[in-house]
Amino acid sequence: MKSWIIVICLIIVTALMLSGCATTSAPVLPAAKEVAVSYTYDEFMAQKNITKDIEVKIGEKIVVTLPSNSASTGFSWDQKAEISDPQVLEQTKHETVAPADTKMVGAPGADVFTFRSLELGFSKVLLKYSRPWEGGEKGEWTFTLNVTVK
Repeated sequence: MKSWIIVICLIIVTALMLSGCATTSAPVLPAAKEVAVSYTYDEFMAQKNITKDIEVKIGEKIVVTLPSNSASTGFSWDQKAEISDPQVLEQTKHETVAPADTKMVGAPGADVFTFRSLELGFSKVLLKYSRPWEGGEKGEWTFTLNVTVK
């Protein structure tokens, strides 16, 4: 009877020791922080040129949401932002979002720009809201984002 108890104890100890030898998966890193910056149609109507200063860390995402009414007015935001230092900041995405209430003719939607900080430093982002064709209004609204990466 004692020999069975010893055998069972040895099996348990061996199993515990072997479980410590198992490979473990890599630790799950937290998702990069996302900094949101957004403005409404009314804010741009009150102040046509908006400047915002922000500070982020390396690897953080910046999501900028700006009002847009390109479907009914012909105005649109630049597809690609002017970035003063592409070593510090890069644009990773641009998408146009339709208005939430599609029943209302001329309802404003939004343009969403995503950027990622790459290294320490400063970079300026400039976006212009214009009618892109020849003779169309240029830079009717502007959005400048001053980004300091710390």
